[in-house]
Amino acid sequence: MTDKDAGQHEAAIPERPQKDRPWVMRTYAGHSTATASNELYRGNLAKGQTGLSVAFDLPTQTGYDPQDALSRGEVGKVGVPIPHLGEMRRLFDQIPLVEMNTSMTINATAMWLLALYQVVAEEQNPDATPEEVAGQLAGTTQNDIIKEYLSRGTYVFGPEQSLRLTADTIAYTVNQIPKWNPINICSYHLQEAGATPTQEIAYALGTAIAVLDQVKNSGQVADEDFGKVVGRMSFFVNSGVRFVEEVCKMRAFTQLWDEITQERYGVEDPKMRRFRYGVQVNSLGLTESQPENNVQRIVLEMLGVTLSKDARARAVQLPAWNEALGLPRPWDQQWSLRLQQVLAFESDLLEYDDIFDGSHVIAAKVDELKQGARAEMDRVQAMGGAVAAVESGYMKQELVSAHAARRARIEAGEEIIVGVNKFETTEPSPLTADLDAAIQTADPEAEAAAIRSVEEWKAQRDEQEVEEALARLAADAKTDTNLMEATLACARAGATTGEWAGTLRGVFGEFRAPTGVGGAVGVAEAGAELAAVRQRVKETGDELGGRLRLLVGKPGLDGHSNGAEQVAVRARDAGFEVVYQGIRLTPEQIVAAAVAEDVHCVGLSILSGSHMELVPTVLEGLRDAGLEDLPVIVGGIIPSGDAQRLIDQGVAAVYTPKDFGLTEIMDGIVDVIRKANDLA
Repeated sequence: MTDKDAGQHEAAIPERPQKDRPWVMRTYAGHSTATASNELYRGNLAKGQTGLSVAFDLPTQTGYDPQDALSRGEVGKVGVPIPHLGEMRRLFDQIPLVEMNTSMTINATAMWLLALYQVVAEEQNPDATPEEVAGQLAGTTQNDIIKEYLSRGTYVFGPEQSLRLTADTIAYTVNQIPKWNPINICSYHLQEAGATPTQEIAYALGTAIAVLDQVKNSGQVADEDFGKVVGRMSFFVNSGVRFVEEVCKMRAFTQLWDEITQERYGVEDPKMRRFRYGVQVNSLGLTESQPENNVQRIVLEMLGVTLSKDARARAVQLPAWNEALGLPRPWDQQWSLRLQQVLAFESDLLEYDDIFDGSHVIAAKVDELKQGARAEMDRVQAMGGAVAAVESGYMKQELVSAHAARRARIEAGEEIIVGVNKFETTEPSPLTADLDAAIQTADPEAEAAAIRSVEEWKAQRDEQEVEEALARLAADAKTDTNLMEATLACARAGATTGEWAGTLRGVFGEFRAPTGVGGAVGVAEAGAELAAVRQRVKETGDELGGRLRLLVGKPGLDGHSNGAEQVAVRARDAGFEVVYQGIRLTPEQIVAAAVAEDVHCVGLSILSGSHMELVPTVLEGLRDAGLEDLPVIVGGIIPSGDAQRLIDQGVAAVYTPKDFGLTEIMDGIVDVIRKANDLA
């Protein structure tokens, strides 16, 4: 080949298009202790992760110190415990916060955790003023309390008081921490609770309207700066496996948000109206059966929020393949990070404009979703808005009903879950050959370590300074003063998470959200299987002299109530009288309810990993109450070894995510009751 030919050949090679910048890549992480979590974060950052996403444990999320009775068994299980400023220092040791983009999944106590974060950043930069440090901080506090009443359950105060804290945080950050996203309107957990795409859009945007109205009415942000409030709001969505529908959902979200912020709030700058969102792809659809299938599910779900350039996520975090089995290991989180990196850096996705522009199929589906969402938003607004729809139980009831309908479709085989209700035969998986090694176990000493940490912290602080700071917080809470400055004073003085929340509980009181079970629609038509179980329930009740009564209990701080709600609804459909008092009960309260209601069976739902601490306590309480023969069943994410230990301690049956057939579970409950009462 001549030099001339070579030059012509080189000229014929097209240049590759310039790639867009990829989204922020995160993994949602935190467990056991601040020190262990810090090590995990620094390891993930070294592997190419570009942002942090902090998971806090349930006591931190609900405002309790580790020694509180409700914290028993929950410390360090689903996230990292942060009971005071010293632990926040450990969490971000050697991680420069002014250079980091940190997302904190925190809601009821969001103001408090943001204050701790800001104070640690100030301590890391002693040569800068607090104002200069605040100006450099970038990240997100989820701070969306409304969905907590509907799905995740980590609320503390009533909706009105909670919205006040939300608005105070937003106003403070817009004025003082301009690069911070003070709220992350979170539709993720709505989908986990069973929301359809239409409901997910409608309820998330309805929440955003409630929050913006609260901030506007508070008068804490000048009218000319209100566009900044809209511009700093972000969203956190869920992406399911129906990825074409998810693409359309995100385009509908984007278009509706642009319309609402322009028409309702008069925001003219299109940059401020941009729908900015991060995503955690769906965990509801991850299966315990054939868990290796979860990898391709996660990839498809990631495509739903990355394929459309005009509606692409700003940040993505992926679950691990084994989350339905227990706590993922660092290697499992690395695998999920690599999925993102392959898509962003090896594929050509980021080289093109929106590949769906001009598609009449996509446009039609987007319009359908927008129309449905507008209609549902109008219903919510007609009730008085999102807060009123929470307090009346409407939105919760709709979600429970939608979830029940999904479960019924799966059981009927109308909705196929590969490896669960179809294609169930499988080769032995090397990934799960040793189940105990396939997940990470939270440090069993985490609770004791956290309690020691609080004791040591209190021993070295200035008690008078703490008392004065908490007194200021209580006084400000009784007025309409923004509570962020008093909260920062508490953080600097050395108050604990439980003390901050406890002070506000003393002023605001507490709240128990509607369960949504009473008015939820269950199985529309009873097939032969449910009819047969219903007959067994009736016959067994007749033999025992009355209707069978099932107590469904949620001990501890675990607020993920979807499973408990679905069991309660199906039990009601099967003919049981159901006693369900909602979330966040102590074992003692559950025992008292079992005695008072004279139930035939107690069903405990625990998804936080605290089953080995809480279930034995319930069993012991029942024995002390003279109910040692009352059968107890347990459901949750429970490793097989733990399940056997619970049975050895007296539990009658253990159900895990692989037991998706609710009617079969009802039949099993009848068996348990008959065996406990020596019925043939």
